[in-house]
Parts: sequence; structure tokens; C-alpha cells
Amino acid sequence: MVKIIAIDGPGGAGKGTVSRMLAKNLGFHYLDSGALYRLLGLVAIRHKIKIDDKQSLAQVAENMDISFQAMASGHNRVLLEGEDVTDELRTEQTAALASQVAASAEVREALLVRQQKFAKEPGLVADGRDMGTVVFPEAQLKIYLTASIEERARRRYKQLLERGESVRLRALEEQVRLRDERDMSREASPLMLAANAVEIDTSELSIQEVLDTVQNIAVLRGFK
Repeated sequence: MVKIIAIDGPGGAGKGTVSRMLAKNLGFHYLDSGALYRLLGLVAIRHKIKIDDKQSLAQVAENMDISFQAMASGHNRVLLEGEDVTDELRTEQTAALASQVAASAEVREALLVRQQKFAKEPGLVADGRDMGTVVFPEAQLKIYLTASIEERARRRYKQLLERGESVRLRALEEQVRLRDERDMSREASPLMLAANAVEIDTSELSIQEVLDTVQNIAVLRGFK
């Protein structure tokens, strides 16, 4: 059986950065499931598909022309229909669209198999909101990273300022709150703590401290 570490949690808790670094340290493959939903949101814009057209979105989800190219930094370059859209995926607009399309049961079902195909030897670190509950319920280690709304908004605020974007912290806090509400209340694969997951509050921890904590747990569980 392929070794799988599932890392779930709300946006801004640090799961993306920690998952990438952990995968690199272990020599495992890495799945950024959120990128698939952001890509679908981007395709919807480009092909003028309405967000509430669930059947069309599900069909596109099954057939999206996408590829991921690993870089030395540990990040992935993301290609959509041959075009590098890595930076475009990280905008607030794309993130908001991703949360909306992710609420569709049809879309989640269409992307399920694509995500599961990432599980290959020597192992996989999967980052998302339903990795441990739906996509990889068989994962040998499940981690749930969380942090306060204020801290997650502050982290996002800092990221956007570094990119030269004009944002208001209060507005970001409201966006984070609404996204949490949407992710946790949707009928299809809601964001939730898996019964056997290890929960870590990262509000007052550095990325390195979170990584060290998760990696130590992984080593104790036999991931080396």
C-alpha cells in the first residue's frame, strides 16, 4: 500500500507550505488539491461557464488539460492548456471561485479519481480540505492544521502586500470567515476534522515549527 499523509484544514493555516516542504523532505509526491479547484474556476472564467452550471463544470473537471512541473524550490509550475498559470492561481478572485465550484457534489466527484491517481510510490503528501475524510480515507497519517481567522487573514494580507496588491485587512477577515462557512457547511465533502486526525493550531507557530511538529509525528508513525 502506498504511504499517504493527508493534511487538511482551512485556508491560511499553513498546510500548503508545510505539505510541500514535508513532501520534499520525505522524497514523496505532492498533491495540492486546491490547485485543481482553482484551475476549474479559471477555466470557467475563460470559457464563460456559469458557476452554477454544475454539469458543465463537472464535464470540464474530468477533461481539463492540466499538468504540474516540479521546480527545485519544491513548488509546482502549473500549466493549463499549455499556458503557465501558476501566478494567476494565487489571486483572491481565483481562490473565491475555487471555493464556489468546490461546493458542487458533481465537481468533487469528477475530480475524485484525478486526485487519487497522485498516490504513487514512494508515497504522497496530499493537501486539501477533504483529503483524510473523502479522497484518502485510508491515509496512514492524517493531520488537521488550523489557526484563528485573524491570524489567517493577517498571513494572507502580508502575502498580497508583498505582491504589490492593495488590500484591506478587515475585508480579508470577512472573506476568510465566509469561505470557512461555505467550506464547512457544504453538503458535499465539508471541511471537517477526521476522527483519527492529529489537530495542530498554528496561530502562534512559525512554518518551521509546524513542519518540525508534523515531521516528528510522521517519523513516529513510520514515515522516513
